[in-house]
Amino acid sequence: MTIASPTHAVNMPAYVDHSHLTVYDLPMMSGWYQKALGLSPMESSASGETLGVSGRPLLTLTTDSTARKAPRNAPGLFHTAFLMPDRKELGHWLAHVAQNNIALTGASDHLVSEAIYLDDPEGNGIEVYRDRPREDWKMQSDGMVKMATLGLDLQKLYDESSKEPWGGAADGTTIGHIHLQVSDIPEADDFFQNVLGLDVMARYPGATFFASGKYHHHVGANVWNSRNQPKRSADMTGLADYTVRFNDKAKMQTALAKLDELQVATTRSGETVSLIDPWGIGLKLSA
Repeated sequence: MTIASPTHAVNMPAYVDHSHLTVYDLPMMSGWYQKALGLSPMESSASGETLGVSGRPLLTLTTDSTARKAPRNAPGLFHTAFLMPDRKELGHWLAHVAQNNIALTGASDHLVSEAIYLDDPEGNGIEVYRDRPREDWKMQSDGMVKMATLGLDLQKLYDESSKEPWGGAADGTTIGHIHLQVSDIPEADDFFQNVLGLDVMARYPGATFFASGKYHHHVGANVWNSRNQPKRSADMTGLADYTVRFNDKAKMQTALAKLDELQVATTRSGETVSLIDPWGIGLKLSA
């Protein structure tokens, strides 16, 4: 799957392209993501399954019966955000969830995007959204983008949408960003800016939004539930790891050099480097 728009989230120098969750009930969770989000199975084993869209892997689910449920205030996932190609596809998906009585948890107009929120059956947060054209974003004098959290008129979006049978996630659906719960915002600012080389694109009370290529955000980090909490442990359900992929290999090498300088432990498998971030969340860097 090729995304033609040069300003799309995945065409920036770095972007998030994969999320990996540890779950209790693999068949149930896989079936839910297929039905609710329209993802398709790509690879499967007794302990895991990878789902995606048009041959692009987006989400891996692995099961661990010994895992303990992550506390709500543990560092980890706030939500995985699936980016629809356009407003038409967002509306068509909304009609699908309405017709199938899939519960939503909220909806917001962020000025740069329109977003709908829900949780999977094991409590992992999900955002499904569409971006407004980048020429409609308002950039501020400090280089950040103007964002807000306003109400989204779901009824209007539903009324304007197609009610034809939904055939699953549209070609061009990707992960647009990932939003994390962390323990400390200054620590997040340091890690995502000075180690991974992302720019601060917006700030909310208790949250910072980071991106590459002046996208509104590829990574969000907040302390709304998790301020000053200890690192998550490896035996928790929820976000096992996520992948930041670099279209600009030089930026990845700069990040790796910084990790070496800070003596952060990493492991390499082919073109992918794995590490644990400051909050106990797995992170993979790939080019």
